[in-house]
Amino acid sequence: MKILVTGGAGYIGSHTCIELIKAGHEPVVVDSYVNSFPEATRRVEKITGKKVKAYEADIRDRKALDRIFSENKFDFVIHFAGLKAVGESCAKPLEYYDNNIGGTLCLLQAMRDHGVKRIVFSSSATVYGTPERLPLDEDCRVGGTTNPYGTSKLYQEGILRDLYAADSGFTVVILRYFNPVGAHESGLIGEDPQGIPNNLTPYIGRVITGKLKEINVFGDDYDTPDGTGVRDYIHVVDLAKGHVAAVEKIKAPGVYTYNLGTGNGYSVLDVIHSFEKACGRKLPYRIAPRRPGDIDSNYADASKAEKELGWKATLGLDEMCKSVCVWMEKNPDGLGK
Repeated sequence: MKILVTGGAGYIGSHTCIELIKAGHEPVVVDSYVNSFPEATRRVEKITGKKVKAYEADIRDRKALDRIFSENKFDFVIHFAGLKAVGESCAKPLEYYDNNIGGTLCLLQAMRDHGVKRIVFSSSATVYGTPERLPLDEDCRVGGTTNPYGTSKLYQEGILRDLYAADSGFTVVILRYFNPVGAHESGLIGEDPQGIPNNLTPYIGRVITGKLKEINVFGDDYDTPDGTGVRDYIHVVDLAKGHVAAVEKIKAPGVYTYNLGTGNGYSVLDVIHSFEKACGRKLPYRIAPRRPGDIDSNYADASKAEKELGWKATLGLDEMCKSVCVWMEKNPDGLGK
């Protein structure tokens, strides 16, 4: 299948392109490079030995989208493009709503007008807000989101459901991610945000390479075993394979929702200690105030994805951390240098 991958040069997008190519599909990348680098796609080509068509465009640019859809006949769209940092979204809510919701609306309008009616949407476990129970399954209550990033994902899910209600020819697959970490085994691609990272593992990576002084642990007074936030960390390669499963398994129109996680919760300190084990040395950290929008614990029940998509995460936390260490050792200055 020929598949448009929005945000395809980003962290999850680039890893998904590799897995799509390995499965015999043809990804086409569109990316604004606001928080990514063209080098990521070049490295996908190096890893796979396949040429990848890529467009530099903001998906809010309707003329650019019309050109891309006119030049290609897509079977599916995988939609990653968007801003994604919880803390930053609390400081910049208007930017997050404009980028994430505005971009999705423009993309869906272009899809409708060009007759492309199958989409996999990159959602988030943040749509569950403060969990009503753990582990979280797809039937858990959504809403009550604690930050604009999560709210933007919740609204986008609603838009997709409304679209299907109006046009039952659409196939909508909503994948709710938990916390992606790790890097490709080649060490050629990994998470490389522009500027100071907002997410835990790339921040730890910058500390490992000496680019940053110490790790900030935001809060040690949560209702968790060690007081730090607990999350379900999933290897980005496992996550990428989940997207391949979605485009291959889901054929009929409808709205399908799946959690993609491991079912295991690890605290921030657990992650730091696993990185220490992987890189063979102690890592400096300090306890900082809580960040706006963070919750105590969040981990998945992903049994529905296993049952219906034949997908299950197989890589553990130690493997995730080791792959990041290899990535950082090979690319201390990241992709953009």
